[in-house]
Amino acid sequence: MVIFEQIHDTDLSKTFDCGQSFRWNALPDGSFSGVAFGRSVRVFMQNNSLFIDGAEEGDRALWHSYFDLGTDYGAVGEQLSRLHPVLCDAADFSRGIRILRQEPFEALVSFIISQNNNIPRIKGIVSRLCEGFGEPLGDGQFAFPSAETLSCCTAEDLAPLRAGFRARYILDAARKVAGGEVDLDACRTLDYEAARAALMKITGVGVKVADCTLLYGMHRLEAFPMDVWMKRAMATLLPGVTPADFGGFAGIAQQFIFHYSRSNPSLFEAKNC
Repeated sequence: MVIFEQIHDTDLSKTFDCGQSFRWNALPDGSFSGVAFGRSVRVFMQNNSLFIDGAEEGDRALWHSYFDLGTDYGAVGEQLSRLHPVLCDAADFSRGIRILRQEPFEALVSFIISQNNNIPRIKGIVSRLCEGFGEPLGDGQFAFPSAETLSCCTAEDLAPLRAGFRARYILDAARKVAGGEVDLDACRTLDYEAARAALMKITGVGVKVADCTLLYGMHRLEAFPMDVWMKRAMATLLPGVTPADFGGFAGIAQQFIFHYSRSNPSLFEAKNC
């Protein structure tokens, strides 16, 4: 077990359920089971310590990075709160959310699957994808399949996923990543617009999926994914404000606004009165 002490501004429920990751599930005792980077673990918070049961000490740096423990989210929230009264409320309401540093290909495919979909169904498709094509981890869990593995599949192979039109997008993503046409490692450091354009070479990847991949799979905090919900939130709650106004923490601001507005639909009713 790996333990990180003195961990503040961390709420695992908010972090796992805010729409950024689809491989974590709540357990009856309040902990969460999940798989990341081919490792199956159970995590929980206790007395400001983060416990990662099933993790090896040699992976301490990996988990420190995955949970973004090097970022002071309290300080980030305070900085963002000074920018706008609504953002002050959003940051306070969303306190505890961290932006996970996920595996890039997993983030890419997961957000391809997320298009016109709801979280339970997304999680179901992702789970079937891993069970069907990922490496077994020995405890009934499966790693996320590699681009190389999926690139050898056909549409018929993916039919059991019940992913619909998204299946051919998944295949195109796998083939272009495995073949080197889309270099995910390069997207970590490319100029932002160039990185976004590279991802959008993949069939079915538009601006929103590209931005989600950059934010959640590459931790590019300048990303500010805008789906229908976020566009409504920005237009209604923050008219005239642009993602650039949030500076280097735009991605964190986006997650705070998304969670706050999705959890408080009455905000829109009040504005529309």
